[in-house]
Amino acid sequence: MDTIFALATARGRAGVAVVRLSGPCAFAALERLNGNLPEPRRAVLRVLRDGDEILDEALVIRFERGASFTGEDSVELHLHGSPAVVSAMLRVLGEMPGLRMAEPGEFTRRAFENGKIDLAQVEGLGDLLLAETEAQRRQAMRLLSGVLGEKAEVWRGQLIRVAALLEAVIDFAEEDVPEDVAPEVVALIDPVLDGLRAEVAGFGAAERIRDGFEVAIVGPPNIGKSTLLNMLAGREAAITSEIAGTTRDVIEVRMEMRGLAVTLLDTAGLRESSDRVEVIGMARAVDRARAADLRVFLLDGDDTGLPIAPEPGDIVVHGKGDLRDDGLPSVSGLTGAGVAELVERIGEALVVRVASAGTIARERHRRAVAAAIQALGCAREDVLMGTESEELAAEKVRQAIRALESVVGRVDVEDFLSEIFSSFCIGK
Repeated sequence: MDTIFALATARGRAGVAVVRLSGPCAFAALERLNGNLPEPRRAVLRVLRDGDEILDEALVIRFERGASFTGEDSVELHLHGSPAVVSAMLRVLGEMPGLRMAEPGEFTRRAFENGKIDLAQVEGLGDLLLAETEAQRRQAMRLLSGVLGEKAEVWRGQLIRVAALLEAVIDFAEEDVPEDVAPEVVALIDPVLDGLRAEVAGFGAAERIRDGFEVAIVGPPNIGKSTLLNMLAGREAAITSEIAGTTRDVIEVRMEMRGLAVTLLDTAGLRESSDRVEVIGMARAVDRARAADLRVFLLDGDDTGLPIAPEPGDIVVHGKGDLRDDGLPSVSGLTGAGVAELVERIGEALVVRVASAGTIARERHRRAVAAAIQALGCAREDVLMGTESEELAAEKVRQAIRALESVVGRVDVEDFLSEIFSSFCIGK
């Protein structure tokens, strides 16, 4: 296997730049740079040279096979973060025999292939690198810590016991084995099914934590939707005007609320219009509002003519609160009156929705778990039908086991490995 190297930190000027090496020639490369090897897993200060030329004075850490992130002999060079220093080091490493520049995600792929992490942990690491909010960080850390793999292993162990009972009845029908294993098999399958169904039920919330919520601001023209969006964004994200129908398309602003990623949608004002462009904008507004996770209705009176009505859980307030004195709940993006309370209400509504979040957060996980649920449901029915259906039940249990193994990468997952690792940066 080639020895790979790459810059593991961001390019550009920085205090420190980390270059990683992994593979059978990693230690030889370090010896060429410094002349001797430090004690494993101990950071030491070394002068790194290319022949007689000093490249840098850097902290060097050596990791032996099995004790590194990749599971291979590895080296980290903590250089001064100058682009010139990094460029010189990468050039020298590239000229050494047996070394080549790493491909995107190749360090992590080697960790997976060497059994240091499972596939769900790989995805957790990818999510962690992209995390923007506290909720995303926590969810990614759960995956990276191996929680999903641990759950899958427990379920797999129970299903292996189920398969063994069924195979015993099939293969040794004439021997001294229990004649009716149905009660024990059902007792093992039911808790697994409960756990899998709970994960699927919590998938939507977990996916929203990972991808973010959409919150649409809906209402008639000139009610202050764009002004409110600008107030929440802290910048002029949308054009505001006293002319009705100024907003024609959906304007999006990404922000964080209560540790959750939220995309606010400023939509076109909803009214009767003969302007074709405005009609198109309103149609888009209605479509995006209906698809949003939460809608904030800014109203002026009852606004019964709106083409979309509030759903349970939506937030309804009156717009232009700076011009109202009727005591009704209102908000003003111009003065900020009621904005803090509105943000709190939005945050509370979203926090309630993520309280039931499960461990699975990717569509791949959901499909695998759903396949396991379907297979186990069929197996349970076959078992209860009697001994003539035990072979069918055993095959369904094996299908469920394979589905769970695919979550952590224990079966052939080549079809999506390249897609997963290609999303990583080169030094990871």
